[in-house]
Amino acid sequence: MIDKISYSPLNIMSSVQPKDNSGEGAADLGKRFGSFLNEAMTNLNTQQHQVDQLNQSFIKGELSDVHQLTIASEKASLGLELTVQVRNKVLETYQEMMRMQL
Repeated sequence: MIDKISYSPLNIMSSVQPKDNSGEGAADLGKRFGSFLNEAMTNLNTQQHQVDQLNQSFIKGELSDVHQLTIASEKASLGLELTVQVRNKVLETYQEMMRMQL
């Protein structure tokens, strides 16, 4: 059963908002960003497992409400699409930084 939206773009964007990091070094920011990405991937993986379980229940005839499966599937699809877009932006930014001349 789907209880809440755990991987919404609003939740992600609020966790990436700039904070006062005056005493934080680049290594700390990197670790924080890494933990953010790990959490996002874990949430995405959890959603995919949930879709797989609902799919199996539907195949066995245990799931009477197909809407649950459809909604969970769309959430997982949108989460994956968002993750791919974030990855593309990070790679694009990294490549742009590598092209900069000092």
